[in-house]
Amino acid sequence: MVSQSLLEKFDNLCSKYPVKRSALVPILLTTQEEVGYLTPDSVHFISDYLKIPEVQVYEVITFYSMLRTRPVGKYHIQVCTNISCLLLGGEEIFEHISRRLAIKEGETTPDNLFSLAEVECLGACCNAPAMQINYKYHENLSVKKVNEILDQLKREG
Repeated sequence: MVSQSLLEKFDNLCSKYPVKRSALVPILLTTQEEVGYLTPDSVHFISDYLKIPEVQVYEVITFYSMLRTRPVGKYHIQVCTNISCLLLGGEEIFEHISRRLAIKEGETTPDNLFSLAEVECLGACCNAPAMQINYKYHENLSVKKVNEILDQLKREG
């Protein structure tokens, strides 16, 4: 079930759009931020709230890589392996992180600190290779730079 404060946020978001359904992505992001991920109950509630079929909500969720239907680690690492990033070492960056954290695509470390995802595009082609950790971009990556970032996050953990 959705909290009263989240429902108030939905109402506020919908007030900014001429058509209520247009607030779907902001509502999904807001729900995910509060709950941690998009649960079947939250999807059902959002579907009812916006008066659209659940399948339409899931279509949007599965389209955007930043939306998730299962829990992730405190630091959700998304590594771009699309063409620019691929050509400049994105795949090697992904493989390095996978080895270092001992997790594969879609997995989370046992301490729930890190999760890893390979994404199609982060829109950071001019500064490839790139990754996004939660909502923060890291660009012009190298193995050394990735290690520094992971070491810092581990300390903050």
